[in-house]
Amino acid sequence: MVSSVPRLVIAAPSSGSGKTTVATGLMAALSARGFAVSPHKVGPDYIDPGYHALATGRVGRNLDAYLCGPELVAPLFAHGADGCDIAVVEGVMGLYDGAAGEGELASTAQVAKLLRAPVVLVVDASSQSRSVAALVHGFVSWDPEVRVGGVILNKVASDRHEGLLREALDSVGVPVMGVLRRAAQVETPSRHLGLVPVAERGAVAVEAVSAMAAQVAGGCDLSALVSLARSAGALHGAGWDAGEVLVSSPPPPLPVPSLGASPPDPLSALDGPRPQAPPEGVPPDGLVVAVAGGAAFTFSYAEHAELLSAAGAEVVTFDPLRDEELPEGTAGLVIGGGFPEVYASELSANESLRKAVAELALSGAPVAAECAGLLYLCRELDGLPMCGVLDASARMSERLTLGYRDAVAVSDSALAGAGTRMRGHEFHRTVVEPGAGDAPAWGMRVPERRVEGFVQRGVHASYLHTHWASEPGVARRFVERCRTS
Repeated sequence: MVSSVPRLVIAAPSSGSGKTTVATGLMAALSARGFAVSPHKVGPDYIDPGYHALATGRVGRNLDAYLCGPELVAPLFAHGADGCDIAVVEGVMGLYDGAAGEGELASTAQVAKLLRAPVVLVVDASSQSRSVAALVHGFVSWDPEVRVGGVILNKVASDRHEGLLREALDSVGVPVMGVLRRAAQVETPSRHLGLVPVAERGAVAVEAVSAMAAQVAGGCDLSALVSLARSAGALHGAGWDAGEVLVSSPPPPLPVPSLGASPPDPLSALDGPRPQAPPEGVPPDGLVVAVAGGAAFTFSYAEHAELLSAAGAEVVTFDPLRDEELPEGTAGLVIGGGFPEVYASELSANESLRKAVAELALSGAPVAAECAGLLYLCRELDGLPMCGVLDASARMSERLTLGYRDAVAVSDSALAGAGTRMRGHEFHRTVVEPGAGDAPAWGMRVPERRVEGFVQRGVHASYLHTHWASEPGVARRFVERCRTS
């Protein structure tokens, strides 16, 4: 398969330069002009894609070379961009910043190279004039394989300031494709884990995206940006289909023997070969997998639902803040990440749903919970009753836990056989005590050697966020366990 969708990567020298404003505003401005825009985000972040979806009317998708491997970046991009007129990819951190200690891995620069896409560098010019030329020159020349095709100057103070910046950049040879003035109305509020998600802001988020679109449309040369996007090289061999992926590799037998509660060395599998993918899916038959959504559970990768559907499940979203019962016929439950700590009172007050979740878990049905889902399954969160599935207590913490993780499944579960290796990401300001059950979910070495999470009956609960596209057998195995439990 060849993908020739025009595309741009919006990058910056550092975080806080204005990437989200420019990328989201550009997506919205192009959409308003009739383009079918495919939105993408480099890295594991869940929140920015929500703003991208609001700007384009399409699902925001992540491109993470650490979680999924560099080989899946182009196929996942092509899958998301299929049928679109143009794609806009928002970078992460600074252009060349990637996974700690891993060189360029998972950096915006690496993704741009994998996509053969030109880069537009967003520069916060608020405290500089002629020095901007040295800054841009350094980013342009650092890696000859990264093509910086344009610059957008952000937070420019005045016409005189703009003139000085343009004069300095004339010598660099990179065209200025936009100049944005300071505009408080496009600021988006943040809290302990970054921007406040779209689902929590309602009409205010719509207004913010509209303001971003107006600013970008008024300050940027949209025609030049589209022309630059059309200069992207064709991606050969790009293509990812959930159904095809699920049947592409032979499954091992089910069930996989458990290592038990106290394996001799649960981390030793990190040094061993990667296991084969779990079993093939079967044609859909109405089997329902309920997926938590709403304002408290906004963190999910689009490919998870697609893989569950391809494996034969009917995916039904419900809102734990509003719905008092699980969807009818629920055979399995997926509770992803989000902000249950912000909505602890409301979640606790929904006693009917908490009881339904506990009864489902007690029945042995598969339940996959990540981060926020882990907190929801605990006995209590900040002193308020939760579902009580796990004999553990959760609370807010001052410490931010953040970073990529290499993990190995310690215990056999509905998600993975013991010994399965996956890469994941932690991102939370909460603590669960104890941090692991008698049968832990994962073993990790970095940042410290530890086991983490809980496996009991059909429940797999952990802080670790994973991207199932990297191991599609996870979804297939989960649906099979739903079918047989």
